[in-house]
Amino acid sequence: MAKSALIIGASRGLGLGLVKEFISRGWRVTGTVRTPAQELEQIAGAAVERLDIDLPDQIAALRERLDGQRFDLLFVNAGVMMRDRSETIGMVTTAEFTRVMTTNALSPMRVLEGLGDLVDATGTIAVMTSVLGSVSRNTGGDAEVYRASKAALNSLFKGFAARQRKPLTFLAVHPGWVQTEIGGSNAVLDVATSVRGVADVVEKRAGKRGVAFVDNNDMEIPW
Repeated sequence: MAKSALIIGASRGLGLGLVKEFISRGWRVTGTVRTPAQELEQIAGAAVERLDIDLPDQIAALRERLDGQRFDLLFVNAGVMMRDRSETIGMVTTAEFTRVMTTNALSPMRVLEGLGDLVDATGTIAVMTSVLGSVSRNTGGDAEVYRASKAALNSLFKGFAARQRKPLTFLAVHPGWVQTEIGGSNAVLDVATSVRGVADVVEKRAGKRGVAFVDNNDMEIPW
């Protein structure tokens, strides 16, 4: 029987790439989008659901629509960059801080809380994070609020994993420096290369249980 994945945030970039990659490997995939996404809807074999992760009512509605389904993988791919990544914590507005923290940390965890029970007992729950969220590797000091949001996501994710009773695998995944809206055009990886590595990591670590912070080459990153 084909494995199944629920990819949250699949309209473009890494999320869309993950849908394509897992389908190419024979998985059944459901991807969520905030607004209509023509490219995703045209992928043969992909099921599409609507979800704005910043709206708790929509998370609850999606859980109701998916009731009875089970997935081998729940992967939350969500993130926004600061509008001005040069802003320090002393410069950023409260509204901008709240926007980044909500979308990058609070909302992904609300998705896991709301949809995590759809994952099979030996399945995998993953979030797309960043090496910039590593506190011990923060020697650059740039993009302070983005870094903080990913560090918060990592911390909340570890706490979520610790509370679970099922023997799941939990992965906080850094996709590499990728040519996306956040990564920019100077990044060293294209989306296809990045998601190929991410999918390899998911398949390799399936069933191993526990929580890990890894990159797209399965190298562990210090929290």
